[in-house]
Amino acid sequence: MSEIIVFNKPFQVLTQFTDTEGRSTLSDFIKRKGVYAAGRLDYDSEGLLILTDDGKLQHQLADPKFKLEKTYWAQVEGEISDSALEQLRKGVELKDGITRPARTKKLSSPSVWPRNPPIRERKNQPTSWIELKISEGKNRQVRRMTAAVGFPTLRLIRVAIGNWTVDGLAPGAFRTEQVNIPVSKSKPRPRPEAVKKTRRKPERRTR
Repeated sequence: MSEIIVFNKPFQVLTQFTDTEGRSTLSDFIKRKGVYAAGRLDYDSEGLLILTDDGKLQHQLADPKFKLEKTYWAQVEGEISDSALEQLRKGVELKDGITRPARTKKLSSPSVWPRNPPIRERKNQPTSWIELKISEGKNRQVRRMTAAVGFPTLRLIRVAIGNWTVDGLAPGAFRTEQVNIPVSKSKPRPRPEAVKKTRRKPERRTR
């Protein structure tokens, strides 16, 4: 059994415990030593962050190769179109490659906590909310995906990682849970057998 911390990271908080520029960090909310974030959540994003002191578990929670699905709610600029949603479902071409297909849908305005400071809203410019479920971890991926289909992200909240959610957690609050996740052990690939080259002895000729 390992213990994890399920944390609702507020806006403009770094996912680290120290900062030389005086920005808010995890140490402002979590006083426990020896725990580290399993994966990242951008400074300007909010929501679920999992921390643990178990290095193997941290790797399995963070590494995209284990395909642990992450769920995001994104408030985007404009009324999201069906064609844009379909593009997100098929995969979007980014500078570092095509994304895996995302599971996505439009949301009616979800019940979320107010952000401090709030987003900048433009007059006569509507916004809409979408849900995206992805299982990879390209840098600022959700923001780049929505921008690529013509709807820039104004606010981004990660609401779930696998079966863990931020339900019941106010920004800056956390809870601890005991988990028992079998950590896969990577086995080294067997090396091909070395082929020994032997010199053939010259045959003796008999006269």
